[in-house]
Amino acid sequence: MLVRTAVAQIPISWNIPGNLSEITRVVEACADNDLMVFPEGALSGYGADLTPLSRLNPAELEAAITELAEVAARTGVHVICGSLIPDAGQWWNASLVFAPEGERHTYRKINLAMNERGVLAAGSALPVHRLALPAGEVTVGTQICREIRFPEQWQHLARCGAQMLVYLTNAANPAEPYGVWRSHLISRAAENQRWVLSANVADPATHCPTMIVSPRGEVVAETAGGEPAVLRAVIDTGGAGDWYLGQRRHDVIDARYLGSV
Repeated sequence: MLVRTAVAQIPISWNIPGNLSEITRVVEACADNDLMVFPEGALSGYGADLTPLSRLNPAELEAAITELAEVAARTGVHVICGSLIPDAGQWWNASLVFAPEGERHTYRKINLAMNERGVLAAGSALPVHRLALPAGEVTVGTQICREIRFPEQWQHLARCGAQMLVYLTNAANPAEPYGVWRSHLISRAAENQRWVLSANVADPATHCPTMIVSPRGEVVAETAGGEPAVLRAVIDTGGAGDWYLGQRRHDVIDARYLGSV
């Protein structure tokens, strides 16, 4: 099955209307795509310093979420976008999926970064999302930023049927070597034989590329730096497979999922 995809590397601030305006502009410019991906915290804002979170207006954010759902419906594009979200008296780092027909899906980051601990709540589930695209149904799993370091989470999503693994990050730390996270993304794609769509913030200090990687570990598209960019590719979900996952030695080592449904 062929899926038209776009992965956006955009600037992100703590200004919700400004973020929504930029996301809307990019979606409308790429409305011939089936699926669009935006970085971690793209709607709410995000940064290594989370103190601005105390000044975010939950009502303003909820209105922006509603408006982004309307953008997806108007353009006919499935939108996957990162945002901090308030719920049950706590803030969470989440991936929000907006389907044109109005259906929504949420993934809440389970493995928090050090700056998030004590500020954000951690999720407890690794769901996959089934999306009804024009060519047929596709199953997607999402991971966020630091979770690139935990391959067992990605493998669980692949075992649950994810054909595409979507990665949202806000990785702009000049102390981190650039090539390490790029290598991780290629490994996550090749070891699971899944497409990986990676969206990072547009920032000169980025240490993780925005890119699209095939189930063979081939880099299909990649940004050259930290400038705003949109990568577009038609991907064949039929390239995903279980050749390697099916050869695991369960009699020697195995992993069990203990998260919530």
